[in-house]
Amino acid sequence: MSQLGEIQQAILNDDLGAVASLDVPESYRGVTVHKDEAGMFEGLESRDKDPRKSLHVDEVPTPELGPGEALVAVMASAINYNTVWTSIFEPVSTFKFLERYGRLSPLSKRHDLPYHVVGSDLSGVVLRTGPGVHNWKPGDEVVAHCLNVELEGPDGHNDTMLDTEQRIWGFETNFGGLAEIALVKANQLMPKPGHLTWEEAASPGLVNSTAYRQLVSRNGADMKQGDVVLIWGASGGLGSYATQYALNGGAIPVCVVSSPEKAEICRKLGAELIIDRNAEGYKFWKDEHNQDPKEWQRFGKKIRELTGGEDPDIVFEHPGRETFGASVYAARKGGTIVTCASTSGYMHQFDNRYLWMNLKRIIGSHFANYRESWEANRLIAKGLIHPTLSKTYSLEDTGQAALDVHRNAHQGKVGVLALAPEEGLGVRNHELREKHIDGINAFRNV
Repeated sequence: MSQLGEIQQAILNDDLGAVASLDVPESYRGVTVHKDEAGMFEGLESRDKDPRKSLHVDEVPTPELGPGEALVAVMASAINYNTVWTSIFEPVSTFKFLERYGRLSPLSKRHDLPYHVVGSDLSGVVLRTGPGVHNWKPGDEVVAHCLNVELEGPDGHNDTMLDTEQRIWGFETNFGGLAEIALVKANQLMPKPGHLTWEEAASPGLVNSTAYRQLVSRNGADMKQGDVVLIWGASGGLGSYATQYALNGGAIPVCVVSSPEKAEICRKLGAELIIDRNAEGYKFWKDEHNQDPKEWQRFGKKIRELTGGEDPDIVFEHPGRETFGASVYAARKGGTIVTCASTSGYMHQFDNRYLWMNLKRIIGSHFANYRESWEANRLIAKGLIHPTLSKTYSLEDTGQAALDVHRNAHQGKVGVLALAPEEGLGVRNHELREKHIDGINAFRNV
C-alpha cells in the first residue's frame, strides 16, 4: 500500500492517532494549471473559456513544511469562483501572484513554480505541523479558511485583512485544497464540524466566511434586526449563506434569483420575498455601454411591492458590472451597498447622484479575518447555519465542476472528493446531524 493509501486507511478506520507515525509521501495528486498554458484562451470571450482544458490532475512534489505551517491530508474540497478565474486566466494569470509572493522571502519562494495547485477550501486531517505550532497536532480533524497573512507589519494587527501581505490561499498562493495534500498556515485551521461529512464540511469555508464579514460583521454591513436585505444570486454559493444570515439575524431578505427552481430553494431556506429576474425580464443595460434607468426604477418598484413600500437597507452585491447600477439606485436613502466580487465584470458604472445626494455608502468587503472565519465556522458547527452543497465530483472531474460554476449551472456549492473515496463519510455527531438533516440536504440534487 502506498504512503497516501496508509494515511487514507488510518483516517477511514478512525485511527487518527496513527497519523503522526506514518510517513508523509514525497508527492501527491493535485489539480493544477500550467504556466506555459496561460495564453491558451487568448481571443476568446470569458463564457467560451473551458476550465476542463486548463485544469489538470498532476502528481506534484510535497512542499517543504515551514514554521507556523501545517500539512493536511485533504479528504474533500470545493469549487469557488476564484478557481474559475484561475482556470481561465482572468483577470490576470495567477502565476503573477505566485511570482510576487516568491520574491517576498526564501520560504515563500516555494510557491513560485511552473504549476499552480489550486483550491481555497478543504476538510481533512493534520499530517504534520511546523516549528512554532502549538494549537494543532497530527490527527486533528480540521477545515481551513483561505486567508494567508504574514503579519510582520503593523497594518494587519487590528484587522488581518488589512495586512500588507494578505493573500487568498490556493488563489494567490500555491499548494491549495483541490489536492490530496495541502499546505496551510496553522492560523488557517479550524475544527471540522462533527455532524457533517467530509464534503459537506469542506464546502462552506470561503463563501460562508465571506458572507459573514460582508453582511454581519462590523467590518461589513453590520446588519441589524429588521433590515431589508437585497441579495443577488440568493441561491448561489455566496447568496445562500447571506440568505441564512439574514433570516437568522432577524432581517428581511429579498432574494433575487434566475429561475423557479432557485426561487424554491430560497423558500426552503425560509425566505418569502423573491424576485425571479428572468421571469420579470429585467435588462439593466440597453447595450454594451449604456444602462437603462427605467429598468432600475421598475426593479425598485418590484422590491417595494414585496416589502410594503420599503427600499433595501443593505444590498448584498457580488455580480458587479451587470447589477451595480441597479444596486446603487435600489438602496434606501442612507443605505449600504456592500460588495465582495464582480463575477459579471469589474468595471462598474452607476449614477453617482443616487449615491451622494441620498447619502448612501459603498463598502468593499474581501473574505474575512480569522476571528470572523472562526465565528462563521462555529455557527456551522452548532447547526445554526447549514452547508449548501448540491453536488460532488471526483478530483479527476474538477474541470467539469469548475465549468458548472463558470456557467452558473449549479446551485449552492459544488464539492470535490480528494482522499475520501465516497460521499457520506466523516460524521462524528449523528444526533446533531439528524436534528438538522433537512437543512443540510436543502440543496442536494437540485
